[in-house]
Amino acid sequence: MTAADAYAALLHRSKEIGIIQSCAALLSWDQQTYMPVKGTLWRSEQISYLSTLAHEKLTDPQVGQWLAQVESSELMADPEGEAAANVREWRRSYNRATRVPASLVAELARVTTAAQQAWQDAKLRNDFPGFQPHLEKIVRLKKEEAQAIGYSQHPYDALLDEYEPGATTKDVRILFDNLAQQLVPLVKIWSGSQRRPDCGILQRDYPVDRQRIFAESAAAALGFDFAAGRLDVTAHPFCSGIGPGDCRITTRYNPRYFSEAFFGVLHETGHALYEMHLPAEHAGTPLGTACSLGIHESQSRLWENQVGRSRPFWEHFFPRLQQTFPAALADVSLDDFYLAINEVRPSLIRVEADEVTYNLHIIVRFELETALLTGDLPVADLPAAWRQAMDKYLGVVPPDDSRGCLQDIHWSFGGIGYFPTYTLGNLYAAQFMAAARQQLGAEQLQQDFRNGRFDRLREWLVHHIHRHGQRYRAQELCRRVTGQPLCPEPFLQYLRDKYEPLYGS
Repeated sequence: MTAADAYAALLHRSKEIGIIQSCAALLSWDQQTYMPVKGTLWRSEQISYLSTLAHEKLTDPQVGQWLAQVESSELMADPEGEAAANVREWRRSYNRATRVPASLVAELARVTTAAQQAWQDAKLRNDFPGFQPHLEKIVRLKKEEAQAIGYSQHPYDALLDEYEPGATTKDVRILFDNLAQQLVPLVKIWSGSQRRPDCGILQRDYPVDRQRIFAESAAAALGFDFAAGRLDVTAHPFCSGIGPGDCRITTRYNPRYFSEAFFGVLHETGHALYEMHLPAEHAGTPLGTACSLGIHESQSRLWENQVGRSRPFWEHFFPRLQQTFPAALADVSLDDFYLAINEVRPSLIRVEADEVTYNLHIIVRFELETALLTGDLPVADLPAAWRQAMDKYLGVVPPDDSRGCLQDIHWSFGGIGYFPTYTLGNLYAAQFMAAARQQLGAEQLQQDFRNGRFDRLREWLVHHIHRHGQRYRAQELCRRVTGQPLCPEPFLQYLRDKYEPLYGS
């Protein structure tokens, strides 16, 4: 077999695995949207089988032989070429997967599938003890996974690397400590300002059927292709890229709170635009896969906040919003509405948090899950530790676990190591948007938004980020797009530029 033959075999195997994972993603989407509750046990067996099958195909010793043959060939001569990028990421995945026993993969799939249903039930009933045994199993299994993969400094490194390749616990902690030191004082200043928005205007009667129509129109304006995707309802909003031509997003509607569904839809639309513009010809391979979850999150937060909470965006959409909800908004000015959707207020729920306080929610979760993984924090003590950390960073204490440690789905699906990517995404988003404004013209972009045009920004993102897939790692992609490594200052400057005129300095 020649190196070219080995590379062709790797491509075929990668696309096989991609199809298997796509089927599993579709089953997971169905579980969160339309699956009958009594289907949970059988669904766990289905997903476990597909996870095991994908793992077996990835860890086949022949894959290692093909990789070794290609790695020593001329196909790797161009380190930024298609073959080199694919092989680099296949090697990373192969090395991680071969260190994790197939039995552990299958058990994690079974345990987390059942845990997601248990989490939904526990959240509804405010019943952490009911979820605790599931979380204890997950933490135990993730510790085993970290040990199997290996790490140099902290067991969290092994899990963080799954979502943000190359990131380390040490570097994230330094970044987060720096961010928290600067955010906490800003939160106190702006949330304590004498100028306070009337957020009651967001908590009037907003019929769900009209919310859905308005949200769909905004998603379509940003570029969401409803011939290649759909919007459904679920307990915890998410985006699932099933494959080329099929991307599903979800939201949850609150008839007495406009922002919950609308900004959730903008957020998931940002994810979907990334998925929809990955190169279809590379589907099932690293070049057809998102760079990292931090980069993925940068796209959702960019559209949700940098665009969707900007004044030019609402100069276009607010008259349409008033037409859609005349009873709720007839007496509301654009100024009052803009201030309300940009309220700075420490709150309990991460997904409803404002731009200024949001990252403090992530820092809370980062500190808690690193402690869970080392054993410094027993699962049974999680509710109390959560309340203590929320008080420390945000000055608010949840009155129950449903609004505390049970509010997020992530731990139920085994996503320990996932949360830091949200803050990394916010930082990337600010840095990318600063570069876009510089290259496309800040005032020209604002005028685009006032006119309801988002194509120039979307195409800029496709050209600079989406089309590359995993050709570059996140930090390298950031340097290429913005000319500098990731740092918190562009994000902090964006906050100051936006919120000081609203609340003072």
